[in-house]
Amino acid sequence: MTDSVRRSDGEPPTQTVTGDGADPTGVLPADWPAAGVTAEVAADSTIADVDVIRVSGGARLAGEVHVVGAKNSALKLMAVALLAPGRSVITNVPRITDIAIMGEVLRRLGCEVSFGEDNGTSTGTIEGIPVVGVADGVPVEVPPVDGAGPVRDVASTASGEAQAAVDLGALPGRARTVTIDVPAEPGTDADYDLVRRLRASICVLGPLLARRGYVRVAHPGGDAIGSRGLDMHVSGLARMGAEISGSHGFVIASAPNGLRGATIWLDFPSVGATENLVMAAVLAKGTTEIDNAAREPEIVDICTMLSAMGAKIEGAGTSTIRIEGVSELRPVQHRTVGDRIVAGTWAFAAAMTQGDVTVTGASPSFLEIALDKVISAGGLVETRTDAFRVRMDRRPTAVDVVTLPFPGFATDLLPMAIGMASVSEGASLITENIFDGRFMFVNEMARLGADIKTDGHHAVVRGRERLSSAPVRATDIRAGAGLVIAGLCADGVTEISHVHHVDRGYPDFVADLRALGVEVERTTAPAEQNFSL
Repeated sequence: MTDSVRRSDGEPPTQTVTGDGADPTGVLPADWPAAGVTAEVAADSTIADVDVIRVSGGARLAGEVHVVGAKNSALKLMAVALLAPGRSVITNVPRITDIAIMGEVLRRLGCEVSFGEDNGTSTGTIEGIPVVGVADGVPVEVPPVDGAGPVRDVASTASGEAQAAVDLGALPGRARTVTIDVPAEPGTDADYDLVRRLRASICVLGPLLARRGYVRVAHPGGDAIGSRGLDMHVSGLARMGAEISGSHGFVIASAPNGLRGATIWLDFPSVGATENLVMAAVLAKGTTEIDNAAREPEIVDICTMLSAMGAKIEGAGTSTIRIEGVSELRPVQHRTVGDRIVAGTWAFAAAMTQGDVTVTGASPSFLEIALDKVISAGGLVETRTDAFRVRMDRRPTAVDVVTLPFPGFATDLLPMAIGMASVSEGASLITENIFDGRFMFVNEMARLGADIKTDGHHAVVRGRERLSSAPVRATDIRAGAGLVIAGLCADGVTEISHVHHVDRGYPDFVADLRALGVEVERTTAPAEQNFSL
C-alpha cells in the first residue's frame, strides 16, 4: 500500500457461537433453531442474547480485516426499495441482527424479502437491473462481472415471521444480498413490536407517505444513547403538505392530495430527517430544497440508489440537496457502501494495542479526521482508494476529540476515542456534541480502571499504561465494541455481557479478533441466581 504515507511527530473463519440461541429481537419463532434451521446453523448465528465475550488482554492486533456494507446505509436502502414496485436487490449487506429486523418490518408491509450469499462477485446486472454504487463519495455504475450468476434466493417468505433472521444465520460469510419484492400497494402500518427494537425503521415514514399518501408508524426505539426526536422529520413533511398527528404511541401522517415540493431548513444536519425527507421528496410534485442537510456518505449512498431508480437529485454530500419530484421510480440493484464506523473501530483498535492492521472494503476518505487523530497519537497511516493500514509502534500520545456531523469526527467512534485516550500518555479532552447519552458507558470503562471525569458533554480522560480486567456490560452497539477493544489493553480476562448490542453492528466480530491474533471466546453467560421473599 503505497498511495500515501503520513507520519505524525507529536476473510476470517466463521464465528462459532455457543449457547441456547436466545433471540434478543423477538423476531425468531419460539422453537428456533428447530423451526426450519439446523442446530449447526443456529450455533453459527451471531444472533444471541445471553452470550458473553471473554477477551484476554495483552494482544497486539496484526493482520488484515475486511469490512462489508454499512449498517447505517443498508437499513435505509431497504426502505428506499419501498418507493418502486417490483424487485430491488441490495448487495454487500452486513450479516447483523438489525438487517433481520428490517427484513421483517418490510414483510409486514407486504413485501417479499429473501437473503442470499454475497460472495463479492454479484455485480453487474441481475435480470436486467442496473447495478450502482459509491466510490469516494461519487456515484458509479459497477461493470458486469463475467460469469456472475443470479442472486440465490434462499428464503421462504411463506413462513412469515423470522425467516430473515434464519436466513442471515444460515449462510456462510458476513455479507448478504437482500432481494425485496415490493407490491403495487405496500402496507401502511409499522408496528411497535419491531420499530421499538430498531430506530432505523422510522425511515419507512417518508417512502410510504410518498407512495400511499398515508402511514402509521410507531415511535422508534433503538440504542439508549440519548434523545433523538422526530421534530425535524415531522416539520419537514408538514412543509411538504403532510398532515401529521400522534396517537397512542404512533406517528400518523397523511397527504390526501399528495406531497408537494418545499424549501426546508433543518435546525441540525440530522441524518434521519435528511433521509426521510429526501425519500418523500422524490415522488412529490415540484422541487424540494433541503438546506443544512446531512452530508454523511450514507446519505450519498441512498441518493445514488434513488438516482438510479429515476429520481432527480442534486447536491448529495453537500449541505444543500435539491430534489425534483418524478411520477414514478423503477427497481434497481445497488451495492452498499463500506462501513466507515466498523473500519474506524479497527483503526483505533490497532492504535490502542500498538498493532499493525490493514482494513479493506471501506474508503479512508470517509475517515479523514479519525485517521488524523490516530496519526496525531503517533500512528503511521497508509491509504489507498478502498483500504488503509494503521501501524502504531509505541504507546499512543493523548489527543483531544470533538464529535461533529460529517465530515467531523463521528459520534459512533467516540467510545473508541475514549478507549485510546484511556491508555495514552497524557490527558485528553473528549467532547460529545451529538447524543446526550453517549457517555453512559463511561461507568463501564471506569470498572476497567480508566480515569475518566465527565462534566456535561465533556470528558477528561487521563491515560494509564494498562487497564484492569473486570466484568462489564455493553450499553449500545459502539460501546460494546469499544469495551471489547479496551479489554485488549487490560491485564487478565475481561468479560463483556449484553453482547447482542455488538451483533447489531459488527458481523463476525469475534472471528475477526481471532484472525488478528486475539485470544477471545464467545460463550453462554452463567445463569443468574434468582432471589425471592
